[in-house]
Amino acid sequence: MGEYQEVSDKIQKSLRSCPRGLTITDISKKIKKNRNITAKYLDILKVEGKVETRQVGSAHVYWLSQRIPLSAFLCFTHNLIIILDKELNIVQVNNQYVSLCGIPKEELMGRNICENVFPIISSHEAVRLILSVKKEQLIDEIKYCMNGSDFFYKIEVIPTHFEDGEKGLTIVLEDITDKKKHLKNMEFLARTAMELVDLNPDADIYQYIAECVCELLPEKSQRCWIISLDQVTSQLIIRAVLGKAFRKVSTELAGGRDLVGMAVPIKEVFFQKPYFDSPESMKKMRELKHKPFFTEEEISFYDVCAHLFPRDVCETFLVTHHIGKTYVTGLVWQEQIFGSVGICMGPDDDLENFQVIESFLRQASIAIARRMTEQRLSQSEQDYHNLLDGPGIPVLNMDNHGGITSVNQKYTDEFGYSQADIPTVDIWLEKSFPKISDHQKMREILNESSHGGEKKESIIIPLTGNNNMKAEVCIKPVSVSDGMVLFFMKP
Repeated sequence: MGEYQEVSDKIQKSLRSCPRGLTITDISKKIKKNRNITAKYLDILKVEGKVETRQVGSAHVYWLSQRIPLSAFLCFTHNLIIILDKELNIVQVNNQYVSLCGIPKEELMGRNICENVFPIISSHEAVRLILSVKKEQLIDEIKYCMNGSDFFYKIEVIPTHFEDGEKGLTIVLEDITDKKKHLKNMEFLARTAMELVDLNPDADIYQYIAECVCELLPEKSQRCWIISLDQVTSQLIIRAVLGKAFRKVSTELAGGRDLVGMAVPIKEVFFQKPYFDSPESMKKMRELKHKPFFTEEEISFYDVCAHLFPRDVCETFLVTHHIGKTYVTGLVWQEQIFGSVGICMGPDDDLENFQVIESFLRQASIAIARRMTEQRLSQSEQDYHNLLDGPGIPVLNMDNHGGITSVNQKYTDEFGYSQADIPTVDIWLEKSFPKISDHQKMREILNESSHGGEKKESIIIPLTGNNNMKAEVCIKPVSVSDGMVLFFMKP
């Protein structure tokens, strides 16, 4: 034992002075021992975990192992650490894993992870990874279900040598659940942003919003509804009720009738007690706790339902379906309210993803605003075409840059010109009013109309058609928005 201690100390001292490593030959020269003796003691030190080696060409290079005090390794980390022997019996654990287990540390020591059910490390996936490790360190990810929720861990399985030369494994578990959730939430927001942009104009955007909100909720808490506000009629309508079986059970509130399509009295909901809501106040998610699950109740479920259903029915509904909380927020963009979103949850449940839901609902609100703008533009365009075609007489539209933007079909039928034939005012005047006096008279009317001057009620003037046929027409200019002028022509 004395010779071993002396030789091993010399070897370690030599390696300490050469951190990049030494070959067996180099070490034997430094400690003045023959090569065979040096190799024997290096093997012993390697088994003890005190030195490491790698092959470089035909030679083996040795260097000191990097060693960490076990107490520091176990205590000064937030990770879960379990040290196993080669039979997968627990040799040591840190306090973080003891807290997770809820089992005294003394009772964990010596127990096998395959023969007992311990959190995470006894799962089928973890045991499979641990058994697969031979010489090299393994890093992977595992999912573990605990108390009905999914948790994600980065698992490191590190081959370990003990002081007595025995081999074992060190398991390091890092909780990456929050990182996973953050990444998933960012992917959700990126995906839904693109989907909202590409959503078909005929698609039910409120149903889509409800489906996406439910996607962010635990399966047992997928109970959501959407109410829309019509900006023109100022009417609230229940547009979607979603969740496994929730739409069906929600009919209990209305005596068996489906809630989707029901009107909600707006003045009685948002602009009087207990709400007094405004666009700014509706942007944030609001948690409402309900009796009988909570003693304090700011707003009752009866109030949440806008008094559409009897109070006793609302109270029975809460108890029957174990609803203790309602989360409410608005579909709001800038100073416009487009509706509201409600989520029902159990008294012991919390809305974990409320910030992501709020972000998504802002995206959805912008999409609703864009859709409404497109609908208004489409309606304006339709109204414009109705204005052109409605009178049943020729109509020509001139913009404030001297361009002819459109003529109606009656104009083409009567005079033979399409908009492509007379794209500018100059070409129109040249073709339709070839006589110099008529040309000048129309130019004066155009200038007066385009500059907002005093306009005559109408003017009778000969107009030459595409077939050189002349017709006396009564022209009445009418100024519209953005400097545009409509010319109504009655033959």
